[in-house]
Amino acid sequence: MKILITGGSGFIGSNLVIRAVKEGHEVLNIDLLTYAACQDNLSSVSNNKNYNFKQIDVRDSIAITSAIKNFKPNYLMHLAAESHVDRSIDSAMDVISTNIIGTYTVIDAFTKYWIDLGAPEGYRFHHISTDEVYGSVINNEKFKEDTPYNPKNPYSASKASSDHFVRAWANTYNTPIIITNCSNNYGPFQFPEKLIPVVILKILNNEKIPVYGNGKQIRDWIHVDDHTRALLLLLEKGENGQTYNIGSNNELENIEVIYLICDYLQDKLKSKSSYRDLIHFVDDRPGHDQHYGIDSSKLINKFLWQPEYEFDKGICLTIDWYLDNKIWLHKLQKRDGVGSRLGKKYSKN
Repeated sequence: MKILITGGSGFIGSNLVIRAVKEGHEVLNIDLLTYAACQDNLSSVSNNKNYNFKQIDVRDSIAITSAIKNFKPNYLMHLAAESHVDRSIDSAMDVISTNIIGTYTVIDAFTKYWIDLGAPEGYRFHHISTDEVYGSVINNEKFKEDTPYNPKNPYSASKASSDHFVRAWANTYNTPIIITNCSNNYGPFQFPEKLIPVVILKILNNEKIPVYGNGKQIRDWIHVDDHTRALLLLLEKGENGQTYNIGSNNELENIEVIYLICDYLQDKLKSKSSYRDLIHFVDDRPGHDQHYGIDSSKLINKFLWQPEYEFDKGICLTIDWYLDNKIWLHKLQKRDGVGSRLGKKYSKN
């Protein structure tokens, strides 16, 4: 496959690019290289003949149109997004601009390119979204593909809007599209402002671990390798116009995840004191969803896909990766705003 991937230098994007290139696909990575993107993530494929990179803003219609026409992809996977909820609460404009305007720009350019080719078979726009568009689980009923949207914060609202734009282009222009909505990812290269790398970094620096509210918010955790494997499977075999939910049935309270990290690192680093003592509860953030849970039965039943990582194993491998890549971790820590939002703006005295 010849795949253009937007946001390919971010967390999920870089893992996807690496997998796609190693599977023999030709990839063009388009990324603006904002604070959460890192070219070091792609060092393993940077010299591969099937890997290409262009630094482009997805909101730049001229540059996007040119990149598509020159590369001539048959598949476009749109991951570029501002994805941090806390940042969206501080200032919503970035998520509105990138996630909505950027999505419009990319799908419109791809649609015109596809129509100019004569609307052939074998082309597809794959929009990668989030389970957060559904809001919070009600009555313990997991999110299905037809669960009504109910976003509760600026980030999830912007992603819901982008999903609607993609569906609107499919309905209006017959653009061949699929949408995937995934649960919380974890694994290598995650920018250190999300929960798991934040906790690891705080422990390594012997700093307080900020925990929102009572820490009992529930998330369904999926290893990024399982996610990217599902993405490429659906890119090739998914049905045009369909939505697919991707999760791994690993629902845990945030505090449980934090305890696992604390205990594993205490044993790994042979600490005489408990890292649980670093936990510091802070005021809950506005609009905080209590429970996310994904029903992946459509993906599992139709394509026989199954997640390969149990969380207990995956989290240990992830922690080990961060320990082996401390230079990468501390390099990104120095970037704008890392750790400045969580536990400060809403901190208890």
